[in-house]
Amino acid sequence: MCLAIPGRVEEIIEGDVRIGRVNFGGVVKNVCLDYVPEVVVGDYTIVHVGFALSKIDEKTALETLELFEKMGALEEELATEEEAFARAANLQQSPCPDGSCEHAGRDQHAEVTNSSRGQK
Repeated sequence: MCLAIPGRVEEIIEGDVRIGRVNFGGVVKNVCLDYVPEVVVGDYTIVHVGFALSKIDEKTALETLELFEKMGALEEELATEEEAFARAANLQQSPCPDGSCEHAGRDQHAEVTNSSRGQK
């Protein structure tokens, strides 16, 4: 899943690229702030794949973070690479990683449905 997550800017480092230290409910990451020059320390911003996209108000940011937390989406979105790999390794593995089992199941369902209607 790829979500845009709200976070609070805690520090801004000016340079060739404007970088912010952004807090996402306790997880702090470096984020590119070049697309939102109006954002200052203390502001909330929506971040997607390491880029701040827009400034948002605190109430909306906190409500969204709370909702994502309830959904369990923050853990997945803010995981380190190592955490993401470890989580994936513990998931039940598909016998058909290419998705061919899904298609076979749908084709079988279509055959059963059509035969019950007298169709081929």
